[in-house]
Amino acid sequence: MLKNLLKNKKGIIFGALDEKSIAWKVAENASLQGASFVLSNAPIALRMGKIEELSKKTNSSIIPADATNIEDLDKLFKESVSKLGGKLDFVLHSIGMSVNVRKGRDYTDQNYDFTIKGFDVSALSFHKVLQTAWKNDSMNDFGSIVALSYIAAQKTFPDYNDMAENKAYLESIARSFGYHFGNRNKVRVNTISQSPTMTTAGSGVKGFDTFFDYANKMSPLGNASAEDCANFCIALFSDLTKSITMQNLFHDGGFSNTGISEQVIKDLTS
Repeated sequence: MLKNLLKNKKGIIFGALDEKSIAWKVAENASLQGASFVLSNAPIALRMGKIEELSKKTNSSIIPADATNIEDLDKLFKESVSKLGGKLDFVLHSIGMSVNVRKGRDYTDQNYDFTIKGFDVSALSFHKVLQTAWKNDSMNDFGSIVALSYIAAQKTFPDYNDMAENKAYLESIARSFGYHFGNRNKVRVNTISQSPTMTTAGSGVKGFDTFFDYANKMSPLGNASAEDCANFCIALFSDLTKSITMQNLFHDGGFSNTGISEQVIKDLTS
């Protein structure tokens, strides 16, 4: 494996909660690859998670920020640039939450206050992060910004609920803001559409275990692990991917391009 891919690079990683989080594994990997960074999450998430453990392990700072709050984000980016000693080279947006899912509301019975809150947290927050970085001129030339998405942005998964719309909007933001950031200072903006992954958030979706097994059988390479997703994030942060931007990149073992698999046929006919 290549070493020091992120040597001397600086960034912000949003969303690490516990060792199951993809953001947690990205932080561990980024540290091993020579990066220095700030960890950020909402204050309530910091109290619930184990981020102080990750901070010590990766020798990183923690700056709380509500990603839906512009003042918090402005403070975060300014303090991060100051603490890290210069502009940023990478940002990971690993933030998502559906209040409707948490409250057990079906897609056909939305509480729209819940819907708007989930949209703000899961999708609009990405635009707020990008806009704050843009206005503060926080990114170095040829930097990289990545957000985590899911194939429900393109295809219907009934129990994914209103998160499907959130991910579709998230991916659109990457294309639109990616154009502007690329034109101004060659910053790349991409989303990764990850396999179903056994994270704290993912496993909260109704029927997740069954679907995880189905996706694993459908995918020629099997489900992509959180560790492999972290590796992919590191590659997108690195100088190896300087010409990739405005893309939604499927990291799902081939699930997105598989109509049916022999294993699924066997299971259905046995």
